[in-house]
Amino acid sequence: MVRCFSKKTASSQKNQRNMSPPVKVLGHLTSAFAHRVEAALRLKGVPYELIREDLSNKSELLLANNPVHKTVPVLLHGDQAICESLVIVEYIDEVFDGPPLLPADPYDRAMVRFWADFMDKLFVPFWMAHWVEGEAQKTLVEEVKQKLALLEAQLKGKRFFGGDTIGYIDIAACVLGPWLSMVEEVTGVVVLDEDEYPALRRWSKEYSSYEALKQCIPDRDQLVAFYTERKENYKMMAKAWLKQ
Repeated sequence: MVRCFSKKTASSQKNQRNMSPPVKVLGHLTSAFAHRVEAALRLKGVPYELIREDLSNKSELLLANNPVHKTVPVLLHGDQAICESLVIVEYIDEVFDGPPLLPADPYDRAMVRFWADFMDKLFVPFWMAHWVEGEAQKTLVEEVKQKLALLEAQLKGKRFFGGDTIGYIDIAACVLGPWLSMVEEVTGVVVLDEDEYPALRRWSKEYSSYEALKQCIPDRDQLVAFYTERKENYKMMAKAWLKQ
């Protein structure tokens, strides 16, 4: 037997999920991936409880709800646990009312997913380019700059990647927001030069000061202190990453 669900039924199911207890986010002060989840919840107007994890001493709650990767972020919605930041953002967009983070048109949705995936794959080399040294850094910076130029082109004539308001791609690109000036200060390396990428630098400032996200933008001084204290560790991690 085939069951047909009317729009009214689907809406009713969504409303029931919206009436569930406030969600919880397992995150970390410095995690741009966890910030993605908080940003999505705040843009949708969803109340939540933030539980900050000590990643050097992971809680049983984290290990039980993310047994595969054992890291943040994790979204706890009732008795359901959802992992992986962009997967969580899409879940939030589908489950909760509020401004849409992804477009409704299937083609447009495919395109924003493409660019979000592009940003996800750029994340690590962009980050590591600030920590490696010598010829390895020069090569990595050149590679990253070519990809940043493609992102720069996507912002032409737009305030945000999503248009006039922050959307899915903007959330995916959040590491280019408040984390950008911090990592430049700590490492003394500038990959995203303002003369080469004026639209991305403007976007970075606008994202970092966006009113709806102010409460989940990490404190810059805390970020600087955290990464300055662990600077040598990140350099060693970058060297190990290059050998993979």
